[in-house]
Amino acid sequence: MRLSTKGRYAVMAMVDLAKHSAGNPISLAEIAERQEISLSYLEQLFAKLRTGGLVKSVRGPGGGYLLSHGADATRISDIILAVDEPIRATRCSPGAPVGCSGNQSRCLTHDLWEELGHQIHLFLSSVSLSDVVEGRVLGTARRVSAEPLHAAPPAPALAAQ
Repeated sequence: MRLSTKGRYAVMAMVDLAKHSAGNPISLAEIAERQEISLSYLEQLFAKLRTGGLVKSVRGPGGGYLLSHGADATRISDIILAVDEPIRATRCSPGAPVGCSGNQSRCLTHDLWEELGHQIHLFLSSVSLSDVVEGRVLGTARRVSAEPLHAAPPAPALAAQ
């Protein structure tokens, strides 16, 4: 499964907004520059985010966008769904009467991929914008450990004979 640029850019832009707004509107031009995203693409994404009720626009001098809800209340899954990015790992549509195989049946691994999509959705629903802004989502690149992640168990000592 792959998340498209639409979903990734929407999340990046919303994290930027949460991090830099401090209660003041942020222009899309500022976000576009910091995140290296096309301004016209951000305008399209923010139209969907506004329709989804995640951001509100402020017109006039010093205008821009604000979060509609606090960063703690805005879930990553809500952002992805607001820009019409499906969170699923199967080739067929959920609830479709036909499956993903050529003979219209479900493939042997359908349930595996369907459950993976469900787990991804659960994870993204458990992460808020503030979790990302404050670094509470710890990836393997940021993990601090003296041992490798998949260290082999120590070899048994040979008994003296």
